[in-house]
Amino acid sequence: MRVPLLIIGGGIGGMTTALALAQAGFAVHIVEQAPEFGEIGAGIQLAPNAIRILDQLGLAGAIERIAVRPKNLVFLDIDSGEHLATVDLADRFVARYGQSYSVLHRGDLLDALLDACRAQANITLETDKTVTGIANRENNTVMVDFADSTRYVCDAVVGADGLWSKTRTLLSDDAPICSAYVAYRGALPMSEVGAPVENDDEIVWIGPNKHLVQYPIRGGDLYNQVAVFRSDHFDPAISGTEEWGTPDELDEHFGTACGQVRGSISQFKREKRWPMYDRAPLANWTVGRVTLLGDAAHPMLQYLAQGACQAIEDAECLTRFMAEHSGDVDEAFAAYQAERIPRTAQIQSVARMWGEIWHTEDPIVRELRNRVFARDTTEHYVDLDWLYKVRVG
Repeated sequence: MRVPLLIIGGGIGGMTTALALAQAGFAVHIVEQAPEFGEIGAGIQLAPNAIRILDQLGLAGAIERIAVRPKNLVFLDIDSGEHLATVDLADRFVARYGQSYSVLHRGDLLDALLDACRAQANITLETDKTVTGIANRENNTVMVDFADSTRYVCDAVVGADGLWSKTRTLLSDDAPICSAYVAYRGALPMSEVGAPVENDDEIVWIGPNKHLVQYPIRGGDLYNQVAVFRSDHFDPAISGTEEWGTPDELDEHFGTACGQVRGSISQFKREKRWPMYDRAPLANWTVGRVTLLGDAAHPMLQYLAQGACQAIEDAECLTRFMAEHSGDVDEAFAAYQAERIPRTAQIQSVARMWGEIWHTEDPIVRELRNRVFARDTTEHYVDLDWLYKVRVG
């Protein structure tokens, strides 16, 4: 089958890209290997740089219905309970960045994107399509083979197929890098949360080799929690197994935390864990008529909460250059990666560093960190401007 523009991967990045391109007048075909479109996990954070783009795509109303807008971002010491910092996310924040900071359920965001894509006549959506091969051909097309024995011949391919991207293997033989940290995630009905919580705040408890993030989602009906720790049993030789980062380690690491954190950890489900990976930045995302997007291009650790935000930025940028170059794939892909690679590489690097600062065991570094955290909100904004003040389009 002939496909003008194929997007591999139906997650948040792939869906946002499809919607943006379709609204710009391009015919788009999305394939997703899962049996249905859906997101694993619970909460997601969207900063103004992402909300701004979703607003441009006409999703402001949908986001408003499904998101919570925290009034404060509060940092606390995970062991002592000491207050470290409060960043105002309310009126001053919105006045500075033009958009709110929003938290929501990943599935709710994907559903909103999916509904918007289904409303576009020039978007084709397919599930249960596992890619087995991708090859550029000499006639400026790309051949994509699938496990169901079908084959698509495409004018262009966007690989938005995540951390373990098959598309990326066309450009690099690198592998995801395990940070030795693992996350346990979950959302509780607010009525089942044992400790008193602030419905208007996002809480981040930080300490040596561990942290806990908490915030309300779904209009405050659910409380999302993510516990992350560095496994003492991690070894690269067993990185692909479940022999490290176990539930017993979760209890052990958080056993020294303050009472409120320990109470929260006791409510976690233990069936699934998420090892934390990123990759080194690539100097090139494009080969022939194939380019990368989102985690396939720039997987990053979660400490800046920018993974999905950067995929959304990718979608806007790629669409802008496709329109500017009247669909000339070679010109558009070159301009897209020239703009995006420096920014995403910086965020990948800063996210690693920020994680080290959160989790430091060095008492001197910790003291310096806490002094920085104790500054006024306006000073914190200065540190956030490079992320959130980005203007697009």
